[in-house]
Amino acid sequence: MSEGGPRLSDRQRIHWLRLIRTENVGPATFRDLINRFGSAETALAMLPELVMSGGAVRLPRIPSQAEAEAEIAAAAKLGARHVAIGEPDYPVMLRRMEQPPPVVAIKGEVKVFALPAVAIVGARNASLAGIRFARHLAAEIGREGHAIISGLARGIDTAAHQGGLSTGTVAVFAGGLDNPYPPENIDLAREISENGGAIISEMPFGWEPRAKDFPRRNRLIAGLSLGLLVVEAAERSGSLISARLAGEMGRLVFAVPGSPLDPRTAGSNKLLKDGAILVTEARDVTDHMAPISGAAIAERMDFEEPPDFSSQPPGDDDRVIVLEALGPTPTAIDEIIRHTGLHPAQVFMILLELDLAGRLERHAGGMVSLLYPE
Repeated sequence: MSEGGPRLSDRQRIHWLRLIRTENVGPATFRDLINRFGSAETALAMLPELVMSGGAVRLPRIPSQAEAEAEIAAAAKLGARHVAIGEPDYPVMLRRMEQPPPVVAIKGEVKVFALPAVAIVGARNASLAGIRFARHLAAEIGREGHAIISGLARGIDTAAHQGGLSTGTVAVFAGGLDNPYPPENIDLAREISENGGAIISEMPFGWEPRAKDFPRRNRLIAGLSLGLLVVEAAERSGSLISARLAGEMGRLVFAVPGSPLDPRTAGSNKLLKDGAILVTEARDVTDHMAPISGAAIAERMDFEEPPDFSSQPPGDDDRVIVLEALGPTPTAIDEIIRHTGLHPAQVFMILLELDLAGRLERHAGGMVSLLYPE
């Protein structure tokens, strides 16, 4: 456990959990609510009014205090705990992400997050050669002082964790920490958390992973890492999503070449054509990581500039103007402000109301679009 630095009180932690578990509240919305109202407790009290102002036909479900307390108790029973952004044990690389998760559940050794990390991902139906090579690469990269990040999936992910067990590896879950997936890797998850590594999730305890939760997990895999290595990936695979996200975050992207006759390597070969760093041995990774590893971890991690909420509340006419400016195409918030001529605080408030009402979709780069009912 890290020493020093601010920590949430028990009461604050309960309200933070209630707020982030509330329907239609994601990382960006959570941040805006805290910046606008100063605390999760006040934001929770204001939610019904904001949701109705956004045009919702029903109020979102807000977890009760008892439910949040039960989740905290479930974490403690498992030997895990919830860590909030800004607390000393929050993974330093996650803070560098756009829209980092406000709260994560962690079990294991938090010091592993201070190591410069390399993610290793790839095919679930990997070849034996691919599995052996992924395990070897993870072991070699780990011995050079890097944490190994992966998603606990079958195939390449499993091999990466096995290779990094003795030096420190992190498994990112798509569901709650009490729901390792796939079930055959339950023992591996336990080994990771008991051997200097950690398991981590932003999802609630009891959450069964769904197909749409895996891209969210892949985002955390990319966010936790300075570089991401793909070993065997088909043309349509979650590993390519992870690689794309890593590239968007400014992380290094590596790929192992494969036979053009094997469909399991079509995606990784395409990454190489698109400019990924070719890897045939561990040094190909560690040599590229060396110049950035120390500086990236030591760098001061500041929160991004909070939105301005200091103006008069928006009126109904202002809401109409912003709605007319929005559509299904992602648009920059700065462009909406210029187009409407409204005060930035009024635009941010209207977008927050629409988001809470389930009518807004947020995209990378601060872009937003309007959601239409199906």
